[in-house]
Amino acid sequence: MNTTNTTRHAVLIAALAALTLGAAPLAARAQALVVNQAITEAEVLSAQKAWCQALVDISTTHVRDGQPAAKALAEKVIDAAYGYQMGAVLFKPTLTVNPQTFRTTRAGALAYFVGGDTAFPKDTGFALKGWTRCEPVNAAVFIAGDSATTMGKVHITGKDGKVTTVDKTWKFVKDDAGRLRIVVHHSSLEYVAAN
Repeated sequence: MNTTNTTRHAVLIAALAALTLGAAPLAARAQALVVNQAITEAEVLSAQKAWCQALVDISTTHVRDGQPAAKALAEKVIDAAYGYQMGAVLFKPTLTVNPQTFRTTRAGALAYFVGGDTAFPKDTGFALKGWTRCEPVNAAVFIAGDSATTMGKVHITGKDGKVTTVDKTWKFVKDDAGRLRIVVHHSSLEYVAAN
């Protein structure tokens, strides 16, 4: 064999070896675990409906079984819907006042929803007011990969049939298990202009 053929032969063997060795990482990549924390609009809408249903369920439980049962359900709802296990949640409930306007802790959120906590003496339990229906209506949904923010109205119907409308902003992220969590929740009564 001459030098040119030997060189070509060595290059060809090296190329074949590279192709053969390169196939292993491609096969390994095909088996790789893919983590996708992207949020879909359907997930957001489902989370909003679930929050509304939970509010009605807590009210119904209170009427039927009393405050302790409603509190136990509210604890489950907060643990399933909010991101307190991830850190502080930026929660500004509808009917809170200084110095306890914001509820960045699970205890503060629970007190707001069902009352009965001496550390939050002005809380009477927003979720205990006999709500029978709750409907979110979004003005906009902003999804940016692994987070979603919504802004709009929530119409809540009381046992007397009266509808209370609140302005609501939610921000959702996914936890490590891929479940949507509320990490920002701002709620306020609609502004009514003076006549």
